Amino acid sequence: MTVMYEINTLVWLRELSTRYDRPVTLGDVPEEAWDEVAVPGVDAVWLMGVWERSPAGLAIALRDESLLASFVQALPDLTEADIAGSPYCVRNYVVDASLGGPEGLAEARARLAARGLRLILDYVPNHVAPDHPWLAERPHCLIRGSEDDLARSPEAYLEAAGQIYARGRDPYFAPWPDVVQLDAFSDDLRAATVDTLVSIGDQADGVRCDMAMLLMNDVFAKTWGEKAGPPPAEDFWPYVVPRVRARHPDLLLVAEAYWDLEWALQQQGFDHCYDKRLYDRLLHEDADAVRGHLQAGLDYQRGLVRFLENHDEPRAAATLPGDRERAAAVTVATLPGATLWHEGQFEGRRVRPPVFLSRRPEEPADEQLRAFYGRLIPAAAAVRDGEWRLLPVTGWPDNDTHRNLLAWSWTGPGARHLVVVNYSDAPAQGQIPLPWPDLAGAPHRLTDLLTDLTYDRDGDALLAPGLFVDLPAWHSHVLSAA
Repeated sequence: MTVMYEINTLVWLRELSTRYDRPVTLGDVPEEAWDEVAVPGVDAVWLMGVWERSPAGLAIALRDESLLASFVQALPDLTEADIAGSPYCVRNYVVDASLGGPEGLAEARARLAARGLRLILDYVPNHVAPDHPWLAERPHCLIRGSEDDLARSPEAYLEAAGQIYARGRDPYFAPWPDVVQLDAFSDDLRAATVDTLVSIGDQADGVRCDMAMLLMNDVFAKTWGEKAGPPPAEDFWPYVVPRVRARHPDLLLVAEAYWDLEWALQQQGFDHCYDKRLYDRLLHEDADAVRGHLQAGLDYQRGLVRFLENHDEPRAAATLPGDRERAAAVTVATLPGATLWHEGQFEGRRVRPPVFLSRRPEEPADEQLRAFYGRLIPAAAAVRDGEWRLLPVTGWPDNDTHRNLLAWSWTGPGARHLVVVNYSDAPAQGQIPLPWPDLAGAPHRLTDLLTDLTYDRDGDALLAPGLFVDLPAWHSHVLSAA
């Protein structure tokens, strides 16, 4: 099961440069810093934002008052030198020279591989920077407009490389001012996308595709209408993915996906898609909503990415205070599918710096939270082996708090584990019949991997009426069953 750790590359290297009092690039990161990245239980590192950022996009950002205000809010002592431009306004898919260039990335990949870690990089399929070479060299890859479009909607179109192009957008928001829209229906773009992804696959073990659903035929047609023309017979990703896999059969493909299109994108070739629905339920809903979500088919669930934060979402410590974050973390860490952790999450960082910035504010580490994650991540790696099963929890007529308990088991060839989470702000009690018939007729010891506490129980009682659980608000068990 894939467990990813996202790092804001520019911020990370800048902080390492400060720590070691010298410029640090991807090619000369100290070994002890790579050791810190190699979190036990993590098997892939996503170096977010390694490609050449756009000077033209940066100039646009520096004129945007609302953006500048968000920068100051995150970093009150902001200077212009802290604003690097957006990593999703890509001028070229070449590793930025300031980060060490392609040679530095190759060295970083080797250092990660030596620690058993795969490297994941970004791809932005929907748009490029206004100074990307394709505007001059491959205009048929982009959505173009007219003089009338530019005069009527200057916020939606721009003139560049002697042409008028549409600014990038999705169907629900205003255009993004710093990017130019690619044409998902263009044969030229589809071929260029294959070439680009193959090139990224030459340099990495996986690709995280930004806003992947925007390129799907039906979504793109809804967004662009007559500007896009009639949809091709074949959808975008079913054209692209097999051609990329022909060159890189083991390349991990991860889709940032929303609007309940995860299953469709899995069917179109992605290994994993963001589980934004679970994220929203953990933040805003209750245990019943989470349990309902987990009743989906296992094929679907194995293709999801569970997360509590990333560079697009607020920090978990700011949105899930106290023990609620711990309960949510146990949940996402021990479910089938991939897991995504975000650098700074384990230490309880609360400020989410905009991706335009190369520096973030200093924040004190939450040592208790760090210790919790230090136990959870390796424990989850041990737990998620074999067959996963969502388990029923029963209660009593005068006590319905069992509804707040979530429970599932993992049954592997040499190990059995039980996870129980009280996803509520009050104590909860319930009974959980365990799914292992061979427990009958003998005593058994359950060991909590998060606390090392042990519980000796009769095997027959564990089967019926089940393990009795009494958990405080937002507390969990991650139990190994001997």
